[in-house]
Amino acid sequence: MWGTWFGGNSAQRRKDAPKKAILDLRQQLDMLQKRERHLENQMANEDKKAKENVTSNKTAARAALKRKKQHEHSLEQTSGQISMLEQQIYSIESANINQETLAAMKNAGAAMKTIHGKMTMEDVDVTMEQLREQHELTQEIGNAITSMPITEPIDEDELEADLAALEQEKLDEQILTTGTTVPVSDSLSRMPAAADGPLKGKSNAQAVEEDDEEEELRKLQAEMAM
Repeated sequence: MWGTWFGGNSAQRRKDAPKKAILDLRQQLDMLQKRERHLENQMANEDKKAKENVTSNKTAARAALKRKKQHEHSLEQTSGQISMLEQQIYSIESANINQETLAAMKNAGAAMKTIHGKMTMEDVDVTMEQLREQHELTQEIGNAITSMPITEPIDEDELEADLAALEQEKLDEQILTTGTTVPVSDSLSRMPAAADGPLKGKSNAQAVEEDDEEEELRKLQAEMAM
């Protein structure tokens, strides 16, 4: 209420002033355009009268032409006024658009200032540096996860020792269950087996002696396995 009494709505009046001016100009322009059409009709009527009386009544024809000239002069003035009003309307609309655009830009600038607040380029640089460090850390962690094996590497020597122990255990089980021995050729570094019959060039005594030696080797192998 106090604002209304003491000019508090003056800002609103200033804001509405361009619109009111444009409205008044358009009303005046509408009236002048109606007058323009009326003068054109009057000129056409006087021209028609002049043609009708040009041969029969030259005085009437001359008077009609005179009135036509007067209407033509008024039409020229009216057309000039219409052009001026149209130019004024265009100028006010352009000025109003410029003012509203400038006000919008000012509001945008104030909004950006509020958004930025106390933000400085130093803050931006620090933040970007922190982001870069975290990104590098993430890459290092990812590389460590993908490159580091989850389990300890297998010791090949230990694996071979376990395999040899299993082979020996299997051999012991075979001896205990079957009561047989592994052929000498399998455990004595691929030693060739004795021939079934006597070798050429050897006597029967030599063959028997070799058979006895082979039997002794089998007994020795069995004792070592136990």
